[in-house]
Amino acid sequence: MDYFTVEIAGRAIASFRSKNHEEATHFFEAEDFRDDLTILESEGKPLWDRKAALSLRKATAEEASEVEHAYEFDDDPQRTIDDEFVVFLIPVEDLTDDEDQTSD
Repeated sequence: MDYFTVEIAGRAIASFRSKNHEEATHFFEAEDFRDDLTILESEGKPLWDRKAALSLRKATAEEASEVEHAYEFDDDPQRTIDDEFVVFLIPVEDLTDDEDQTSD
């Protein structure tokens, strides 16, 4: 497994592991993932405005360690090593969670 990091405007925001660079690129370019980046917020602002430069690179040793640490403490017994699992390197809020709670 290799580790990759997504940067927005040069700022590392998320890391994940993938079998190879081709599969990592496929995940990175997926419209679902990019849509998530516009929904999620950090410090009251969307992670991505669809204008800022979005890039993929090999993760640093520290970023890879963050991913491994998150896998160790993941409480989903159904998750396997092949499942997509993104670790955000910055504080993130999902505004859709708030909407779901208020509509109940």
